[in-house]
Formats: sequence, C-alpha cells, structure tokens
Amino acid sequence: MAANHHFRFAAQLAKAGSGREWAEAARKVEDVGYSTLTMPDHFGDQLAPVPAMMAVADATTTLRIGTLVFANDYRHPLLLAKEAATLDLLSDGRLELGVGAGWMRTDYEQSGIVYDPPATRVERFHEAVAVLKGLLGGGSLTFEGRHYTITGHDGTPSPVQRPRPPIVIGGGGRRMLSIAAQEADIVGVNPDLREGLGGPETAPNLTPAKTTEKIGWVREAAGARFDAIELNVLVGFCLVTDDPSSIAEAMAPAFGISPDEALHVPYTLIGTLDWMADELVRRREEWGFSYIGFDGDSWEAMSPLVARLAGT
Repeated sequence: MAANHHFRFAAQLAKAGSGREWAEAARKVEDVGYSTLTMPDHFGDQLAPVPAMMAVADATTTLRIGTLVFANDYRHPLLLAKEAATLDLLSDGRLELGVGAGWMRTDYEQSGIVYDPPATRVERFHEAVAVLKGLLGGGSLTFEGRHYTITGHDGTPSPVQRPRPPIVIGGGGRRMLSIAAQEADIVGVNPDLREGLGGPETAPNLTPAKTTEKIGWVREAAGARFDAIELNVLVGFCLVTDDPSSIAEAMAPAFGISPDEALHVPYTLIGTLDWMADELVRRREEWGFSYIGFDGDSWEAMSPLVARLAGT
C-alpha cells in the first residue's frame, strides 16, 4: 500500500451542446468539491480536449484541468509540450498532463494513423515522455531516439507549475505500469487495453486480485518513490442502491469471481452512499487509491460522496 494521500476526486466529462452548457457544467463540478475536470482524447463524439480544457479554466477559479489521457500517436510530443505549457500558463497552474500510448483501434482506423503493435506504441510513448519532461522542465533540449529527434529546442512558454505540470500515466499491463511508476507523478491503474476494450478478457482483468498484482508491479518499479506517487482509478460504473447484492450477482460471472468480491472491483461502486464512503476508505487502505475519477454522468450522483470525503 502507498502512503495514504488525502482523497480528491475528478469528474470525467466529454461533451456539451454549447459553450454556455460546458461552462455551467464546469462551475457545478467545481462548486460541489471536485478537484479536477478530466477529458478523454478520442476522435468520436466528444469535444477536442485542448480548447475545451481552456474553456473550463476560464469558467472556474480553482478547478484543475486534465486529460485521461492524451494519446501519444495523435500529436508530436513537441507540439503537445507547447500546448500543455500554454494551458498551464493560461490556467494559472492548474494543468494535470495525462498521457498514454494510444489504444482505441477505431481512432486509428478512421484517421489512417498506423496502429502499430503494442510494444512499438509503448516504446514510442516512453520516448515521448522524455521529450515532454525535457521541454516542460526548462532549458534547451536535444534528444535523439528511435522515434523522435529534438535538436536544441527551448520549450516555450514556461509553465507555471514547477518543476513542470504533474504528469499522469495510466496502464493496465506490466510494462506501462512500470513506466508510469518510474516517470509519473500520478499513476492510473487501468484495465489492460492492449487489445482494446470490451472483449471477453476485459472483465477478468478488473478483479481485486488483478488489482493487487498491478499495485505490486507499480511498487516494484517505483522503488523508493512509491510513497510519493498518487494512485488514481477511474470508476466507470456507479449505482446508489439499497440492494447491491442483486447487481453483484449479475456481474460476478463476467469477472469470474464471487458476488462479494464483485462489490470490491475498484472500477465500480455499488451500494448506499455510506457503504461507498467506507469502501473507498477500504480501497485506499488496501491499494492506495486516493485520487478517484467518476466517468460519465455519475459525477453528479457522487457529489454527496465527494463532499464527504474530499480532503480527508
């Protein structure tokens, strides 16, 4: 288990029908106590993250902005570093820079971007992280790798946060989680998405036992810096109910675990608000998860939980 960090929460939003609607949602997220509004980065039905995050920053005063996550193959890291530094500067230091290797096959198919094997995408991503850190950290960067070459470039503008905006890296496989443990300030423990999402292998990869194994990979790769890492999980399914058992019984076969174990899958939260509060404390004690994201519309239903636990 990582050293207990205080709880904070993120709402993952993706789209709105107008600028006014988007700004009002951002202010509501801030008002109910969320730390961060995060966005995905895909080519489907969502707002483009860079301008949308800037609009969030303009509409709020303390709410942080972040991505879960920028897909590396969609932007050269020098371009992303400039965009990230600009976002951090114009938001007065509120950016969390989430980056990943890219995984959604439909994005690649629709755009014509080559969908390289996972090992190649991850190798390219690891180089990109070095470029991002070098450009956001100040000074001149020269970098020569297999995938990227940077020659004497000064990263400008300078971000507000020092030594740079916090970097968020998520992963579900050992290699990505090891990179995250070595490079990131915030590590997201995710499903293993190397073969995409939704296949028969996805649910068994989400169990409490697999989560414990993944935390072990992070701990091993992080070494002495493990306690300084903030551990994040994005909860994709939340349901406030007085009868969680029936839901757990329906879910358990897909995970290959018992209904009782299904209630402890860290990517779901099912029960009364009191049970949910106790369960999040339990997950922090067992796995170290203190930075909890809620995906989709569930952030509103979870607002009382956020008000209760944030900062504790």
